[in-house]
Amino acid sequence: MMTVAYKVKKGLYLNITNRCPCACTFCLRQNGDGVYGSDSLWLEREPTEAEIKAAVDAYDLSDFDEVVFCGYGEPTERIDALLDAARYIKSKLEVPIRINTNGLSDLINGKRTAPMLSGAVDTVSISLNASNKEDYFKVVRPRFGICSFDAMLAFARDCTNYVPHVVMTVVDVVTSKEEQARCRAICESVGAALRVRRYEG
Repeated sequence: MMTVAYKVKKGLYLNITNRCPCACTFCLRQNGDGVYGSDSLWLEREPTEAEIKAAVDAYDLSDFDEVVFCGYGEPTERIDALLDAARYIKSKLEVPIRINTNGLSDLINGKRTAPMLSGAVDTVSISLNASNKEDYFKVVRPRFGICSFDAMLAFARDCTNYVPHVVMTVVDVVTSKEEQARCRAICESVGAALRVRRYEG
């Protein structure tokens, strides 16, 4: 049985793909089959759009503070399915929707994707984790190469025009206090907020 939807505190999380163009050194996928007590998040196949909606329908959305696209893959690998599900959720209840992403959607999809999020997504949370392209490449290890850092920043900047809340995150175990200060300056230049995430491994 596939785990498409799972609960984390007051959030309903949606796991719609295992595909990801990165191999982050801190990725939770390296530590086990699930997170926060969930069943295995490894998918035997990607759920159809109908199956994603059915997984949503199994829950009372009014029980949650937000719905989050975040599983064992990069949700923008399936941006059309993501947007279809987000609009379906919005049609049922005006619950905030967040995407946790590596920010490489434009490279994944070969086009600007921030405009597509308008009206469907309330928060985009983007993994930053370094203040320069060289350190970013070492930590995130994206298959698109060294250009990924600039593409991620461009996506973040673009999102500020279409999404109400743009957050960039760093993981505490891979960033010093000094590096976090440099990342905060980058976020300010982009127009995003910075959040320091505690490593949950």
